[in-house]
Amino acid sequence: MTFNRAAAVVAGSLLLAVPAYAQGTAPSPGVVPGSAASAPAPTGKPAVPSAERTAKSKDCSMQADNQGLHGKARKKFRNACKHGLS
Repeated sequence: MTFNRAAAVVAGSLLLAVPAYAQGTAPSPGVVPGSAASAPAPTGKPAVPSAERTAKSKDCSMQADNQGLHGKARKKFRNACKHGLS
């Protein structure tokens, strides 16, 4: 009788768990994946080309290296450098 009760508990929990796997987020009606409607909202910041960001970041890192900065001081310097604050 113990085996039957254990089997019933396992079967019951499987029946309850299966619908949870089937639930997911369906796309909104009328929204095509990859369209502008599914793109993230703009942040209000002007778009900067990737190559320009990379070059500026590398330049700021090199300046921090030359100054021997590490840790929080380096992070603070690079942030100010990349945003033109220094």
